[in-house]
Amino acid sequence: MFSASSLVGQRVAMPAAPVRAPRAQRMVVSAGATFGEGVKESRIGKRPIDVPSGVTVTVKDQEVKVKGPKGELFRELRPEVTAEVDGQTLWVRRASNDRKAFAYHGLSRTLCNNMVLGVSEGFKKELKLVGVGYRAAVSGNTINMSLGLSHPVDVEIPEGIKVSVQKNTDVTVEGIDKEAVGTFCAQLKALRPPEPYGGKGIRYADERIMLKEGKKGK
Repeated sequence: MFSASSLVGQRVAMPAAPVRAPRAQRMVVSAGATFGEGVKESRIGKRPIDVPSGVTVTVKDQEVKVKGPKGELFRELRPEVTAEVDGQTLWVRRASNDRKAFAYHGLSRTLCNNMVLGVSEGFKKELKLVGVGYRAAVSGNTINMSLGLSHPVDVEIPEGIKVSVQKNTDVTVEGIDKEAVGTFCAQLKALRPPEPYGGKGIRYADERIMLKEGKKGK
């Protein structure tokens, strides 16, 4: 379980200053993939990324920079892949035919596409506080929550994240970095995960909680 003190971030205004996205580490290999000569292209990796009007993409060595109306993002690609801009299209290609290049191809393309979507449309996730007396409010760069504990929980909002609260219990988290939005939501939820009998806690707005049946008296 995360503590409130572990969520301290830097104070910024939206749109955020350029954010350097973390370098990808996860490997994903599709079933039926072959390597070496005649290696199959990743179905996701070979798709072009359409760059909408108002968004510019710059590639220098392994660094991809995407700038749009909502902000700016940077990402350093793995050496197994390369990126190239052709007009209003961004291509992500394998640098070789070895196993790692195939594994990172589709993932790298997905991450670059998320950058383009982030600076043009942004990302949003919604949370619900469920429980008697559960409530939240935003004060400056902090979200204040009452979660059925003996004390309120104050969490500082990280850089590049915008939080709003509706009806005291509906929390909306927005940002241009999809990973950052998802991570902050997961950290908030971990403060009070839904309990399995009454469902009290913090849940995603579209999440279904499977409740357990309580013990019956004799």
